[in-house]
Amino acid sequence: MESLNVVLEDIITECGGFGRFQYIVIAVAFLVKVTCAWSILMMQFAGSTPEWWCTWTTNTSLDYFGNTSLEDMKVCKPLANQSATGQCSDFRFSSEIKTIVNEWALICDKDWVTSTITTIQMGGLLVAGLLSGHLADTFGRKLTFFLSLVVMMIGNFIAAFSVSWQMFAVLRFVIGFGAGQFLATLYIYMIEFIPKKHRSLIAALPTFPIFAAVLALVSYLIKDWRHLHFVTAALTLPSLLGIFVIPESFRWLASRFKIKQAGKVINKIAWMNGCPPPDVSKIQQALQNKNKLKDRKYSVIDIFREKYLLKRTVLLWFCWISCGFSYYGLAFGVGQLSGSLYINMFLLSAVEIPGTFSTWCLTNQFGRRWTCLVLLLLSSLGGLATGTVQTLDPESVPNHGLIVTALAITAKLAISAAWTSIITMTTELYPTVIRNISYGFFSAVSRVGAMVAPQVIFLSKTIPGLLYFVIGSTLLVSSVFAFLLPETKGRPLEDHVVVEESVEQMQLIANSQRENDEINT
Repeated sequence: MESLNVVLEDIITECGGFGRFQYIVIAVAFLVKVTCAWSILMMQFAGSTPEWWCTWTTNTSLDYFGNTSLEDMKVCKPLANQSATGQCSDFRFSSEIKTIVNEWALICDKDWVTSTITTIQMGGLLVAGLLSGHLADTFGRKLTFFLSLVVMMIGNFIAAFSVSWQMFAVLRFVIGFGAGQFLATLYIYMIEFIPKKHRSLIAALPTFPIFAAVLALVSYLIKDWRHLHFVTAALTLPSLLGIFVIPESFRWLASRFKIKQAGKVINKIAWMNGCPPPDVSKIQQALQNKNKLKDRKYSVIDIFREKYLLKRTVLLWFCWISCGFSYYGLAFGVGQLSGSLYINMFLLSAVEIPGTFSTWCLTNQFGRRWTCLVLLLLSSLGGLATGTVQTLDPESVPNHGLIVTALAITAKLAISAAWTSIITMTTELYPTVIRNISYGFFSAVSRVGAMVAPQVIFLSKTIPGLLYFVIGSTLLVSSVFAFLLPETKGRPLEDHVVVEESVEQMQLIANSQRENDEINT
């Protein structure tokens, strides 16, 4: 008797494989990313510091622009060679842009607030990652996914009316929670409709960097943090229409022994792809030996329970946390790069588009593991090179700022592609009954790195190169860990946890299946 995972893979093929329904799934996955990308990266603009100067409490009025050099950043107090004394009585900001910095004067003794708000936002993503996996594996992918869009829409709308930075910080946590819930569910939800040959395509779609690059252009046109929140909330409304198009995952329904509902979804997919309905009785037959699992409740503990899952979890844990730190460290560190804020935001995002999309070809051609290894090494070298140049005297290095920006962009390209490859491999390493739990766990783990990143960025203002040296060293270790993971290319998705005694047999079956696929192709 065939295993459930093989039966479900065959049913996808019988429903037309990669057909009209799958194209619709990909379109929805593409469009809904705009809300998530803008929600997460909003602080790139909203937390940026406009040009500002200070009026002293004495009769002398001195104007210094506070973000042109390290010395000029000390204008919160009179410089030693100036006759003025006292403290700033008033801050004046450039009227070119409106961010939370000039909204609540978050400079001098409050310059820590913006990085802290970003950390709080990432804390929301962390909490959501831990909870959403359980929600999606218990109540279904569809409910959890579309609920995340509602949370982000409401959070962005209310955030635009914030009257204090404390209120804004709370709402950034809510927005982060919705974004974390979205990220913990989207990829799993979508790939369970896709044939194994095309699963890496969903992760390789450069939707996040495309909309991140668009955010840079929109920020340049609007230049107001409140208006950007309104626009983000408004763009979420069309995304909610997907609830009438995409059904619940039939894999999740089958793994929960909901055969009748799974059959309805399968018939819908076959109808949309112009194929006759497949025989769903095969699912019932495949589940006969799994009735003892029918009432089993799974939790995050199950990703550690079996030895083979424990090994995978430990190795992936460090890979995800380093990717989270590196990716968001480079993204939110854009303000420390020379040149235009908007151009740097655009370039750091746009460069991800070819890098992310290339992983579709790379992972299918060379495998998930080798692709991860090489890309992590490249991003590590890019980070170390950026940190090294940043520590050099700018006057001794021609085009110092340009070189630092170019190296940072190179590192961003490699880390975005590497993280995409790790996402693909992670989802293929865990069975359906704990796939969303495991993915949510790793999504949460990556936010630990993302929470630390803004604080390291803050420290990098006084310790040049710190951010990039940490990025380079952690990614170097991650490349070794990625090499120790098993290859998942061409393997059917597992649907239930295999007890330790059966792991070797499971591997033999997977190898046999892969060899047959290679012969057939």
